[in-house]
Amino acid sequence: MVLNYIWVAFFIIAFVMGLVQLCFMGNTEVFPAMMTSTFESSKTAFEISLGLTGTLSLWLGIMKIGEKGGVINVLSRLLSPIFCKLFPDIPKGHPVTGSIFMNLAANMLGLDNAATPLGLKAMEGMQELNQKKDTASNSMIMFLVLNTSGLTLIPISILVYRAQMGAAQPTDIFIPILLATFFSTITGIVVTCLFQKINLFNRTLMLTLGGLCAAVGLIIWGFSGMEKEKMQVVSTLVANILLFSIIISFIVAGLIKKINVYEAFIEGAKDGFNTAIRIIPYLVAILVGIGVFRASGAMDMLIKGISNTIALCGMNTDFVEALPTAIMKPLSGSGARGMMIDAMQTHGVDSFVGRLSCIFQGSTDTTFYILAVYFGSVSVKNTRHAVTCGLLADLAGIIAAIFIAYAFFG
Repeated sequence: MVLNYIWVAFFIIAFVMGLVQLCFMGNTEVFPAMMTSTFESSKTAFEISLGLTGTLSLWLGIMKIGEKGGVINVLSRLLSPIFCKLFPDIPKGHPVTGSIFMNLAANMLGLDNAATPLGLKAMEGMQELNQKKDTASNSMIMFLVLNTSGLTLIPISILVYRAQMGAAQPTDIFIPILLATFFSTITGIVVTCLFQKINLFNRTLMLTLGGLCAAVGLIIWGFSGMEKEKMQVVSTLVANILLFSIIISFIVAGLIKKINVYEAFIEGAKDGFNTAIRIIPYLVAILVGIGVFRASGAMDMLIKGISNTIALCGMNTDFVEALPTAIMKPLSGSGARGMMIDAMQTHGVDSFVGRLSCIFQGSTDTTFYILAVYFGSVSVKNTRHAVTCGLLADLAGIIAAIFIAYAFFG
């Protein structure tokens, strides 16, 4: 329901903005620009779905091998103590636990292409347990908030963009990004637990969150002493070794279980095409709405309004020019990436605004895109508190990014 109101608001605001610009400013290009954006966004939505088909088929095939080979069951048993607390509606040892873990692990390694099909597989498993098929379950919401909070341990793509644009030290935003995304994830977990009345002060959750803090600290310490080139080589190498090790372990497990690995892969891969087709309408809807909103100039007006408000309060407005990246990130990953690059080109790659835009880009994930794709894949219409929790996690990441940027670069 919330997505419905937001989607309608995109079009109404864009139409009003277009009329204002046409009638009072004589801008005859605004409506052609908005119509062009609808066609371009529709094409983009289809191309994204088409591009996902091969990856979905690959990973759903691999997951089917892991499922039949018993790997998923092993992961479920290992993770059941913490997952039983965060996902109390999922039966202990259920195979979907392994899919959830694999998706979150891929996200943390920055492996977006692998994370999406694994996430869709997890959603299908949770939908089987869902009593109300058109309404998001608590487990689905917790899972999606963990995705939208964007915990990424290796933000390699942002480092590459900075290096290509001539940053003196492309890796100087590495630690700030880890800190900002960590705050976003912790906030997402806490807020969702409060909505779902999950006890945060139990021993298992406390130990897990403490261990996560320690692990993040060790990773920060390990990478922070490396040179730019070595960090990129090591992080990319580790990520790909881990990913290929997962594929090999699934295949070996299938051989040990004496299943027909090839047929199991084909069985799972067949679902990839069907899943990609199912998400096309949802992607078209959300991307067209965002495209019209941007083309109407509403985003520019929003930023100016925020800047003026902050200035009236006597606060420093240096961060405002980077806000388009933060505002766009929950809506569109590619849009936010474009705004990040624009900020670095306009203000300088090593400027405060340029660096803060990079931190914004890495601190959260594309909330509405993830909700549209994941809920759309299982035909869930009532998202309940998923949008609220996801946006609160995004807000925490944005606020943390601003303070951390001032602390490091202000």
